[in-house]
Amino acid sequence: MRYDIRDRYEKYVIISIEADSFKSAMESILKRHINLSGADLSRVDLSGLDFSRVNLFKADLSHSNLVGANLYGANLSLANLSDADVSGSNAYAINLVGANLSNTNFSHADLSGSDLSGANLSGTNFSESDLLGALFPRPLKQAA
Repeated sequence: MRYDIRDRYEKYVIISIEADSFKSAMESILKRHINLSGADLSRVDLSGLDFSRVNLFKADLSHSNLVGANLYGANLSLANLSDADVSGSNAYAINLVGANLSNTNFSHADLSGSDLSGANLSGTNFSESDLLGALFPRPLKQAA
């Protein structure tokens, strides 16, 4: 089956690939180190995939499943991860500057050394996450 990864704004095809499943198509794309800036990856299962050092600048990953994904060193600045499940992922040293993280689930994720400056953190779940050395837009408020 042919899978097209499209730009989230202009809708042009960034890459088209033949694969047995969307997940295997993504594995192949990630092994090729394709620039996924602006890619529309919303509402898909990306769990367990290796996105380490991938450029996802301005990508749309809203409502996607990234459980257990390896995002080490990825560029997700200005990306949309609203309502995404990133629980249990390796998000060490990722760039989330200006990203939309509203209602994103980062529970049990390693976000140490990540930059969340300017990110929308409304409703974001960081329970049981490693946030050592992470940069935030403002101090986190403690739950009462």
